[in-house]
Amino acid sequence: MDFSIDSKFSEKKDCWLITISGEVDIFNSAEMKTKIIELIDEKPLDIRIECKNLAYIDSTGLGAFIAVLKKTKEFEKSIYFQNLKPSLSKLFKITNLDKVFIIEGDSNE
Repeated sequence: MDFSIDSKFSEKKDCWLITISGEVDIFNSAEMKTKIIELIDEKPLDIRIECKNLAYIDSTGLGAFIAVLKKTKEFEKSIYFQNLKPSLSKLFKITNLDKVFIIEGDSNE
């Protein structure tokens, strides 16, 4: 499955809106991490990640999200995951990452 990441600044919500589609794995997790950290360096704001088209995350993807979280915490900001599929929501719960990331609304697709 293809991977894509799109981002835009939301003045209304004063945050970065990021949409991730496909799979986050060993082949693209470093690219994703670099892109999001560049956004934080540009404007240190909360990160809202839309996940309705995110199909899979492996351990390197989780590690990349944790690295991004560490960067956001330097500025006392947070990461919000929106519309995780049930299987990904379960992954965050099993790994206790639902305690460090803010999970908003599970997708029922």
